[in-house]
Amino acid sequence: MAKKGVRFPTIERDYEAEDRIRVQEDMDSLYAVPLSILPLETKGLSRARMVKNVKLQSAIEVFADKETGSGQLDVEDLPAEFDWPEDKTHPDLVILRKLAVLSSYDIYSLRITLREHGIPVNDDVALKLSDEKQAELGGYMRSFTMPLIMQIYGSDDVSIQSFQDVIGLFKDPDVRKAREKLQQMADKLQIDLMEVPRFLEDYGDIFLSLSYYRNSLDAIMPVVNEFLDSMEGIRSNWQLRNDVALMKTCKVVENTVNGTCASISGRFEDFNKASKTMWNNLDAERFQAVKNMIESYHTTIGGVLCGLTVKMIHWKRLFPDPNLGGPVRRSEFIMSEMKQGLDRMRDLEQAKPIMSVLGN
Repeated sequence: MAKKGVRFPTIERDYEAEDRIRVQEDMDSLYAVPLSILPLETKGLSRARMVKNVKLQSAIEVFADKETGSGQLDVEDLPAEFDWPEDKTHPDLVILRKLAVLSSYDIYSLRITLREHGIPVNDDVALKLSDEKQAELGGYMRSFTMPLIMQIYGSDDVSIQSFQDVIGLFKDPDVRKAREKLQQMADKLQIDLMEVPRFLEDYGDIFLSLSYYRNSLDAIMPVVNEFLDSMEGIRSNWQLRNDVALMKTCKVVENTVNGTCASISGRFEDFNKASKTMWNNLDAERFQAVKNMIESYHTTIGGVLCGLTVKMIHWKRLFPDPNLGGPVRRSEFIMSEMKQGLDRMRDLEQAKPIMSVLGN
């Protein structure tokens, strides 16, 4: 028992700062969206988020902790949880039901689907990646921005070495020099000088989105490979190999994971081919065609990568080391969790063949 009058030191926490960090981390992710970006009336939901769980179902996560786990509610449970009136549908429920049907919560899919579903965001919210995430994608972006620089400025202009250098022209104190370079870009693109800022904004954003998705796939592939390698241990296990239902499920799961990874990689290759064709004879019209093509696949790619990422994160959390957790435990997870929702991921990927767009 503590002595009377003894005061223990307390650790002050900046909850607002923590919330800002958490919100931005969610905005950088594929599988979580902070509800604070939405104009909800219920204060109790302001620090919650909507997530895709391991079964690829949407849930309201009211708390998450390494020790206690994740506290989740189904959207339809919210009226009872917050004592909403039973005689009419609460406006927050209308918004959250629409949000729940989204396949991915990455910002590029959100931009499209929030608009399509008429879901507003707060006025002060910008659906964009954090500066840290954008810096992380720098290596991917370079392969898309250097061809633009070479097309317009060539290799002789040592003052323009990066996309940020191009953006920096708008802040160049030497107004005449900057204007000459920007006019050079406008002439090359066959657009008005005043249209150059919008072109650069669109160019940077569309290829940042492609870099984001490629980075997301690359980040999860080591775990995908670990998962696929573990299939052999299950198939060869004497206790499991005669379980017909398990063997069938393993085959379906393995084929789905392999197939979606190969298909997404193939889409990236097609995007690269289209962008290279654009760079061979760059103008605003060709860029717009490539931009429209890539944007039309945001929700498909985002949905598939979201599902794959969520599955692999849970797999890695349960089996952090290939030598930990035997075939029986792994098979139980495959039957109870891994197979759930894979059909939606597969159907999403197969719904829109890439060549139908490239052929137009």
